Amino acid sequence: MTSPQKSNLSSSAGSRSTGSSNSDSSPQETKTRGGVFTEGTDRRVELFTESISIDRRLYAVDIRGSIAHAQMLRDVGVLSEEEFHQIEEGLLEIRRQIEENRFVFNIEYEDIHMNIEHALIAMIGDVGGKLHTARSRNDQVVTDFRLWIREAIDRIDRRLVDLQAAFVGRCDDDFDVILPGYTHMQRAQPVIASHIWLAYCEKFERDRQRLHDCRSRVNVLGLGAAALAGTSIPIDRTKTAEYLGFERIAANSIDVSSDRDFVLETAFCFTEIALHLSTLAEEWILWSTSEFNFIRLPQAFCTGSSIMPQKVNPDVLELIRGKTARIIGNLQTLLVLTKGLPLAYNRDLQEDKQPLFDSFDTIEAVLILAAPLVEGAVLNRESIAGRLDRGYLDATILMEYLIVKGVPQRTAHAIVGRLVRLAMERDVPLAKLPLKEFHEIYEGFDYNVFSVLGTTNAVNAMKSYGSTAPNQVRMQIDHWKKKIDQEYRELR
Repeated sequence: MTSPQKSNLSSSAGSRSTGSSNSDSSPQETKTRGGVFTEGTDRRVELFTESISIDRRLYAVDIRGSIAHAQMLRDVGVLSEEEFHQIEEGLLEIRRQIEENRFVFNIEYEDIHMNIEHALIAMIGDVGGKLHTARSRNDQVVTDFRLWIREAIDRIDRRLVDLQAAFVGRCDDDFDVILPGYTHMQRAQPVIASHIWLAYCEKFERDRQRLHDCRSRVNVLGLGAAALAGTSIPIDRTKTAEYLGFERIAANSIDVSSDRDFVLETAFCFTEIALHLSTLAEEWILWSTSEFNFIRLPQAFCTGSSIMPQKVNPDVLELIRGKTARIIGNLQTLLVLTKGLPLAYNRDLQEDKQPLFDSFDTIEAVLILAAPLVEGAVLNRESIAGRLDRGYLDATILMEYLIVKGVPQRTAHAIVGRLVRLAMERDVPLAKLPLKEFHEIYEGFDYNVFSVLGTTNAVNAMKSYGSTAPNQVRMQIDHWKKKIDQEYRELR
């Protein structure tokens, strides 16, 4: 999953990846496409077409896929047992060299696949040349990328569980805090703070479901499709799928090399996660201002000003919001990249990795910070409570009180609107209006009206499933605690 720390990259046309070869290669012999060429590649073309600077982070899955492919070739009799072990040991040694920063990546071999294959041949001779039997770089790169994405999805999924756990972990302590809920950025109705925390859990749960669904379409073996038409060699793709843990085998060899649906879908899933994180960032940036003063962010996740000594800036949240733009841009890049390609492989598809690598790296970095940030933030209870009676948050409940008494909704809406206007003129909450003035607007009011007025009464009056009613929120907290515990048991 991770790229080697400081892997060497050679631009010398005559350098070798590892070990030594039997003879020096002329420029045209280093061409990956074989002896049909009579001229070497222009140095400028090598620099323009290389992808090893990007795709070398696929080294581990490339080696894993190659070992599985060699196992299958042994099983069907193309490789002997001894040849398989030579290839396997050579590949494992190359992996060690990469991880220990002893491997020299060469631009003239273009990508991670050919760098590893050339190194293997240099190490074990002609036996290494048998590894590429019954496969092309077209199906090889698709297989590598699917393996990498599968692991990336699993890592992001675990991070999302951590973030959900951080929100659920707040719910008991914050259960008694009532916050104003907003629509159109105007105060609307009172809600329990824990109800807001669980709203984020629901969003991230949908993100996890999308990742799980996407993973099922990623987890399809393309290896064995070769360039585009398959192979005449009697391979066993089922064996390869078993060795690599793929659920299914791609059924159409032409589709394999051109399919990047799984890349686009993964990029979209990462984008949706980023959008939800951006919503959280925007909300908490607002909440942390003096104007709202709802929340105090952990100082370890804030920075100061170079000129204003008093500033505590929510830079981490602002960068979470800002980095979402990059992730959206990466999805756009992939959509435009694939929108006009004909069937089978086209070199344009070399450009599919960097956008997804960047989206993964960015979203993982954000999620690493998000959970401890959520855990460390503190609600400013006194500030919230001191201004909770502003905005007539109980107006909707008052309207519903009248509806239960048989007043048509539109009539009840107008009655309460007149009461709110009166309260605004007096600069008092609805609960501070005398009953006499309620009667002047609607005679059907009695003293029981005060049982639904005020934010606490308004919250307690809720009854519907999924609402901010305390019993409903408590039920959802219990549900999420059990769910998170189960998730962690399964992740172990």
